[in-house]
Amino acid sequence: MKKRFLSLALCLLLASAVALVAVGCGGGSETSGEGEKQEKIVVKFTHVVAESTPKGQAALKFKEVLEESSAGLFEVQVYPSSSLYGDKEEQEQLLANNVQFIAPSVTKLVTFNPSFQIVDMPFLFKDKPAAYSFFDGEAGQELLRSLEPHGILGMAWWANGFKHFSNSKHPLTTPEDFKGLKFRTQSGGVLDEQFKALGAGSQTLAFAEVYQALSNGTVDGQENTWNNMDTQKYVEVQDYITVSNHGRLDYVVLTNTTFWNSLTAEQQEMVSAAMTEATAYERQLADELDQSSYENIKNSGKVEIYELTDEEWAKFVEALDPLYAKYGAEIGEKYIEAARNS
Repeated sequence: MKKRFLSLALCLLLASAVALVAVGCGGGSETSGEGEKQEKIVVKFTHVVAESTPKGQAALKFKEVLEESSAGLFEVQVYPSSSLYGDKEEQEQLLANNVQFIAPSVTKLVTFNPSFQIVDMPFLFKDKPAAYSFFDGEAGQELLRSLEPHGILGMAWWANGFKHFSNSKHPLTTPEDFKGLKFRTQSGGVLDEQFKALGAGSQTLAFAEVYQALSNGTVDGQENTWNNMDTQKYVEVQDYITVSNHGRLDYVVLTNTTFWNSLTAEQQEMVSAAMTEATAYERQLADELDQSSYENIKNSGKVEIYELTDEEWAKFVEALDPLYAKYGAEIGEKYIEAARNS
């Protein structure tokens, strides 16, 4: 009898030990204060630019803040430079919830809402603070909310900067200098019409394809920010840059609504707070790198940089003004006025 009792006790002790080991080895789980296990939430953030850009650094900041504030509940995997998905794939992969965060250029959202063409309108925002005021104001936030019926939640506006023209043929000092040249554009009717109004041709190309297209002469020029031209080494394949500040290149951080709705209110707050911090960091970095990239390009001595005079600048404004008559109603006059008054 005593032997049977000892055997039973030994079995119970072994069973308890096995149970404890099983709890301690739960793969990827987090334990709350009440002992409730929470599975680690793994999310993917893909983008198309270099890690050293404001967008690339802000994605890493978002990862850092969210993983730290959630005590490891969230794991953010960041894929820069089109290493996971390129321009043409990332939106469809977001809609399929194969990736949870992307930060496409605003122009890429025109298919969902033509009002996003607002950033492409020529000479609309007078300076950087005006653009940020529009993004964070009622009009900018309304545009973000307009994406929700499409299964997308707009999280934040991230900045890059004002665009400038570059090409490999000759200095662009007047609208007439554009005649006969072909420029790379993103998708979006306003950008094609912009070059058409200047007498130039245009071709839509993914961001990752631009350097090669400039190198082999598929296109003669492009429009971009100082930081993108610097990090993509366009000075190796372009000879002239005109400081035009004619339009904006900015991004919208998007997430999938299915993913978002799967989170608890507390988890959503963690993500939102991390995004707010990353956004402030991104804009500060964008402003700083815009200037430093300009200095890098200037000091390289590889391109001729031309500064428009006030009179020359006015001629470009006049040449592109018809775009407002053509696209004002489509974009929404209320958005255009909000941008002008920001």
